[in-house]
Amino acid sequence: MLPRKELFDLPKGVIYLDGNSLGPLPKGAAERAAKVITEEWGQELIRAWNTADWMALPAQVGDRIAALLGAAPGSIATGDTLSIKVFQALDAALRMRPDRRIILSDSGNFPTDLYMADGLLKNLDKGHQIRTPDPADLADAIDKDTAVVMLTQVDYRTGRLHDMQAITEKAHAAGAVMIWDLAHSAGAVPVDLARSHAEFAVGCTYKYLNGGPGAPAFIYARPDIVDSIEPALCGWLGHEAPFAMERDYRPAKSTERLRVGTPSVVQLSILDAALDVWTGVDMHALRAASIELSEIFIAEVERRCPSLALASPRDPEQRGSQVSFAFEQGYAAVQALADRGVIGDFRAPNIMRFGFTPLYLDHDDVVAASKILEDVLSAERWRDPKYHVKSRVT
Repeated sequence: MLPRKELFDLPKGVIYLDGNSLGPLPKGAAERAAKVITEEWGQELIRAWNTADWMALPAQVGDRIAALLGAAPGSIATGDTLSIKVFQALDAALRMRPDRRIILSDSGNFPTDLYMADGLLKNLDKGHQIRTPDPADLADAIDKDTAVVMLTQVDYRTGRLHDMQAITEKAHAAGAVMIWDLAHSAGAVPVDLARSHAEFAVGCTYKYLNGGPGAPAFIYARPDIVDSIEPALCGWLGHEAPFAMERDYRPAKSTERLRVGTPSVVQLSILDAALDVWTGVDMHALRAASIELSEIFIAEVERRCPSLALASPRDPEQRGSQVSFAFEQGYAAVQALADRGVIGDFRAPNIMRFGFTPLYLDHDDVVAASKILEDVLSAERWRDPKYHVKSRVT
């Protein structure tokens, strides 16, 4: 049943509409972290790698994420950051298409994905190009020259949702490799990686999966291609036998070859505990609840706040689990909202973002948030100078 508010430590008096950026603290996660620090590390010291089985955590957590994404056990490796995983996936994909030079993304892709691609291509220096058409034109831009299609399924600003199945099929028909960034999809919309047949997927775990700030990233590799992947970053824990301490690198015979450095045990433990809130959750039921909440919010906001322009797709089937409105003074308005207990966030140049996570939000929360937003706008509370002072994180 949804919501499951009792499974989260939510501050009193706060309506949290920013789980699309950083999920709240699940109950049990802090206790798990404390246990790892004080009992396992504190008492067992280095022995905990064996006695607490720390080394198994990356694969254990990876399999729990795989279950939410329609992926086979053993097909997801965890650790490092999303940027690192984008780099690994793109490099591996380009090696699979050595005679092609076009990487196709879209103009709405998250900047870090494009930055990592830029850096990789500069280092390769083989004449590759990145093309970023408008999302609406993306499918038609895939052709026989395309080496890789690299897309974020849910646009971080507007929530616009790409059709994973259709685009992957189009990419494969053209002979291209498919990479999906699921940062705004994992835990938000139903995903079936096995059915999609995409070669790679990457994502972070601190948004809808509630793994905490800096939580480890993940990378998926389709099981049938794993043995052919040549890791760009040959970290020792991607080695087939890390503790053999061999001079030459032998990649693990699994997706574990995409691990790089020592696992972040405390963060992985927190994420492992956070994933407990998903026990028994049907992703299709969660998606239906998310659409219901977002539709209520859009209707309430458009009725109460005519100065706002919907920046997300009108059709709920074409957006993820967030709703965005454009407003010239969006940054100040978001700060004024937070002062009144409604936490959303802002993305330049004028986007107010609101995430809808049915695990801890209900109808009353959404209506109450829209009323507070109405007050902030109608009374022009955003004009207070303190709301115009830009913080380092917006």
